[in-house]
Formats: sequence, C-alpha cells, structure tokens
Amino acid sequence: MTNKNNLPTFNLKQTRLSFQFFPSHLVDRSIWPLMVSSSLFALVIGTVQYFHGYSTGFLLLKAAALLTVIGAAYWWKDVVIEAAFKGHHTKKVRFGIAQGFNLFIVSEIMAFLSVFWAYLHASLSPSIEIVSWPPVGITPLNAFAIPFINTLILLSSGGFITYAHHALIANNRKATITGLFVTIILALIFTFLQYVEYNQASFTFADSVYGSAFFATTGLHGAHVLIGTIFILVQYLRITNYHMTNGHHLGLELSILYWHFVDVVWLFLFCVVYYWGGTGGSI
Repeated sequence: MTNKNNLPTFNLKQTRLSFQFFPSHLVDRSIWPLMVSSSLFALVIGTVQYFHGYSTGFLLLKAAALLTVIGAAYWWKDVVIEAAFKGHHTKKVRFGIAQGFNLFIVSEIMAFLSVFWAYLHASLSPSIEIVSWPPVGITPLNAFAIPFINTLILLSSGGFITYAHHALIANNRKATITGLFVTIILALIFTFLQYVEYNQASFTFADSVYGSAFFATTGLHGAHVLIGTIFILVQYLRITNYHMTNGHHLGLELSILYWHFVDVVWLFLFCVVYYWGGTGGSI
C-alpha cells in the first residue's frame, strides 16, 4: 500500500499480527497438546489391559504409542519453528522454558526415587518368604560384564556431548556436529547392549520381587536413554540446519542437562542394583 507520494504505508492492525510487543509468547491454538494427553491416557489403559491379559490391550497400547509419537513430533516441530524462524523465544521465554524443564527434571528424580525405594525396601527388609537377597533361585547378572561396559559408554557419551557444547560456544561448528554424532552412536550402542543383557538374564519381570524391581529400575532408565537419544538427535539435525548460534541454543542445553541426569541415575543404578544388590553385595 502506498500514499499519493508513492511512499510505503503500513496498516497498524496488520502489523500487530506479525510483531511481538511484549517479551512473553502467547502460543497459537494447537491440537497437539490435546492429542498427546489423550493418547498418553489411552497408553496407560492399554498397558494395564495388556498386563492383565485382555485381548484388546496390546492393540490399544500400540495405537496409543503411535499417536503419542506422532503428536509429540508435530508439537515439537511447532516449537522449533517458533524458536528458529518466528523469533518468539525471547530471553524471558527461554528463561521460562528452562525453569519448566528444571521442574520436569525434579519430577523425574521423584520417579526414579520411587523405583529405587522399592528395590531397597525389598532388599534391606526382606519378608520371611524372601529370606535372602537376591532371593533363592535368582542368579543376578555380573556387574563387571555388560553393565560395566555400559557405564564406560554412557560416561563417555556425557563427555562427548559436553565437548560439543563447548565447541558450539567457541563457534566450532564441525566439532559440535562431531561431538553430537559420537554421543548418538554411543547411546545406540548402550541401548543395544542392554537389549543383549536382557536376553542373557536368567530371570524375568515375573520372577519374584527381585525380577520386578530389577526390570522396573533398569527399564525405566532404558526408556529415558531412548528419549534422550531422540532429544539429542533433534538438536543434531537442528544444528546441521543452522538453527542455533553460540548464544542461542537452549534446546541443546536442555538436552545436555537431560543426558547428564541419565548419566547420574545410571551411576546410582550400577552401584545399587548391579553391584551391591547382585554379585558385589549381600544381605
């Protein structure tokens, strides 16, 4: 639109639609939060039905898991667009996201505290039916076989992702990409070795309280490793597509925080579940 002097003029009402006048960001309407929350609810129901032998349980579990992944992926895509292309993630918005993620980590600590509590309660105060720990008939895994190798792998991955972070701050793009790529490879190796370990175990989830507590703790951690791997992979793809700078890379910082949390939990898990509660310790 121009005036009589052929100079450009602006419609203030239209300008307000594309210009942010305040530091906070009001998100657009989206179907993804409703879809993810509903599919997660269905996932819980399907899991419970599957554990109790209902024929429809496994089908509901698979359908709900697929919808959860799809909804989360599209929701995450919208957040990336807000940050990288629309410029909505101001300093105040990033601070709010970081604080929200910190509270999420606190909730994760509580989740792992519950499974560790269950394991220690069963091992330190065994009932008369258990008598000893591990219970009679249970052959625990060797802590210095695959678990020890996985400890070295996971700690190494934490070092590489920290190296990638410092490289990004120093504007070393090649080193950043290399560090993240190696981290992802190590995470995949960790997951594969844990799969091999589960296949080698002489007990199952249903073999006394030891089997339930063991697979609850290690399985919960394994799920977090998978989620963390996807988290880091997304940051790797974003960096290769020039979405981040040395001063604006909140997504990478949060993925690093999450991965270090996974590292710390594994150290506790190795010491308590594998070493003390297995071959290295006894009641």
